[in-house]
Amino acid sequence: MAIDELLDEREQGERVKAWLRDNALGLVGGVVVGAALIGGWQYWQRKTHSESVAQHSAYQSALLDIRSGELDKAQASVAGLPDTAYSELAALQLAKAQVDKGDRDAAIKTLEAVQGAEPGVAAVVQQRLARLLTDAGRGEDAIKLLAGAEDAVSLEARGDAHFALQQTEQARADYAQALRQLDSAAPQRGLVELKLSEVGGTPDESEVES
Repeated sequence: MAIDELLDEREQGERVKAWLRDNALGLVGGVVVGAALIGGWQYWQRKTHSESVAQHSAYQSALLDIRSGELDKAQASVAGLPDTAYSELAALQLAKAQVDKGDRDAAIKTLEAVQGAEPGVAAVVQQRLARLLTDAGRGEDAIKLLAGAEDAVSLEARGDAHFALQQTEQARADYAQALRQLDSAAPQRGLVELKLSEVGGTPDESEVES
């Protein structure tokens, strides 16, 4: 091997050593940061899984209390659930059991306590609560609850509240709007049409969305 080649290799080696000396702290820091990120991610996954298992277990325990008819115990169990879809689903089950037992006011309180973390479940909670409020003679509260309603079920429930308050014009508008949201083959369409007829409306094909 030629002398100049040896010198080139030695020079390159020295340059590598110099670069390592200059960047050693950064390299070590990068390794440490990378290890910390991996460890943090694994910890977060374990923590999330553990919380999910605990929430599901608490939810199942609350359902057992509801099904056993121990509603006072079930109420405490549901109240102790974290504000997630589990708590909302459990509240719906508890409210149904309370209504079945003839305690409508307790069911109203149960549903009023739901915070509504999950939009889909929260909509069902609002709809059922509105119907209970209307049945309890609190139609105005039901109307406020569904003030921004856009789906057919909520619009129908708001129409029912207006009807209970003898506000036929508003009820007619809600029922007609609900029909526009329903397909012609929707099972609840016949009932909404009947309600619309009761308040002076006339369902026709133009109210069906294409």
